[in-house]
Amino acid sequence: MAVLNVNGKALNHNADPRTPLLWVLREQLGLTGTKYGCGIAQCGACTVHIDGVATRSCQVPVTSVGAKKIVTIEGLAANGTLTKVQKAWVELDVPQCGYCQSGMVMAATALLVAKPKPTDAEIDAAMTNICRCGTYQQVREAIHAAAAKA
Repeated sequence: MAVLNVNGKALNHNADPRTPLLWVLREQLGLTGTKYGCGIAQCGACTVHIDGVATRSCQVPVTSVGAKKIVTIEGLAANGTLTKVQKAWVELDVPQCGYCQSGMVMAATALLVAKPKPTDAEIDAAMTNICRCGTYQQVREAIHAAAAKA
C-alpha cells in the first residue's frame, strides 16, 4: 500500500506506480469531482493542486507525487463553507453543463493565490482550461468577483 496526502488526509491506495493520479483519485479514492477530459493534459478538467500548484492530474504518475499535498475540488470548501471562488461561480451562474467547472475552479483558485487582483489579460493567460460550452466570459467575471472579495 502507498499513501497520498489528499485534502489533508493520509489515504491508502494500491495502484500501479505508473497510474495517472487522476485515476487513483477517481477510482481508488472515490474523489470523482476531478474529471477525465482529454487524457493529454490539454483540457484542464482534471486540474488539482499539488503543493498549491494547479496541475493536470491525467499526466502525473502517482509515484511522482510522493508526500506532496494534493487538493481536489472536494477539498476546497472548509466545513461546508464555499471558498470565494466557489461562491462567485454560484452567484454568477457560471456553469452550463458543468463538466469542466471543477478544473476551472481549481485553476482560478491557484490564479488568485498567485495574482490576487488579476487583469483580463492575466486571467486569459492563466485560464487555459477548455470549456465546450464557452463560458469564458462568465469565468472571467467570476474571477474578478472573487478577487473583489479579498
